[in-house]
Amino acid sequence: MSTAATAPTEDATAARLRALLVRAPTAAAFVSGQRFQVVSEEFNHLFGFGDDSDLVGQATRIVHTTDLAHTALSERAAAAFAAGQPLDEEIEYVKRDGHRFWGRLQATPVHWDAPAAEALWIVEDVTAARAQRLQPTWTAKHDSITELANRREFERRLGEHVGSRRNEPVSVLWLDVDKFGDVIQGMGAEVGDHFLYGLGQLLISKVRASDLVARLEEDHFAILLPDCDHHYAQIIAEKIRAAVAAYRLHWGLHRTRVKASLGVVQIHATLTTVDTVLGAAALACTEAKAAGGDSVRVFVSEGGFEELAG
Repeated sequence: MSTAATAPTEDATAARLRALLVRAPTAAAFVSGQRFQVVSEEFNHLFGFGDDSDLVGQATRIVHTTDLAHTALSERAAAAFAAGQPLDEEIEYVKRDGHRFWGRLQATPVHWDAPAAEALWIVEDVTAARAQRLQPTWTAKHDSITELANRREFERRLGEHVGSRRNEPVSVLWLDVDKFGDVIQGMGAEVGDHFLYGLGQLLISKVRASDLVARLEEDHFAILLPDCDHHYAQIIAEKIRAAVAAYRLHWGLHRTRVKASLGVVQIHATLTTVDTVLGAAALACTEAKAAGGDSVRVFVSEGGFEELAG
């Protein structure tokens, strides 16, 4: 005799989610009325609490350095939530023993139709990463919005391969987001910056550790592919094109999707400078955009391109 499966009750579902949250390897907490309601073990440990103590029921002020810092954060979160956006920023926190650290707080209302009610906090310790970003050598080589290599660093690294007598093939991809201006116009510059950051992380996930991803300017990205001929570069470019087309930006109540055009070039004897290599890749990308976007073109020679259908 079999019994029909029944859907879990709302209380049972809530209990399961609560158990999952508490044991998840993420520093997460639910906050309501400026008090911690449910806290994961990782969240407790991050702030120096453990088996003999718990943040549940305590005021959120306890993890902030001053009353002023706590009040200012509450005001910024309320303003962001009211505008339909999550709060995502780096904050100096204090542990139970008084030790301070920098954490990246990502806070979102549980219900967007009640932004002043319960919120979900996720905190990540970024002390080391922040210290690295503040180093002059880091800021000179990286883009501040995406944290990718900047144009100067990309050109420097590309210059190591242009004119090299080594026999390994080297290719470059140029990526241009299609109609990115529409994203900015419809969602604002701040949301656009979060989109660019997310897109940069997506690009990194689609290439090898030895490759270099850079943001050159605005919505233009470049990827340096050492030991990679243009045939394999085409495959990578197509994977990236498809990944961008499938990528969704979820930022609070904002939702958007875009597509991208890519140009591919393999460094060869006729491309003798960094500018000519980048120019060839950009020209191929322009051909892809002229064909309607969401496609890949490979630079063969001046005026000659191979098409890779999108």
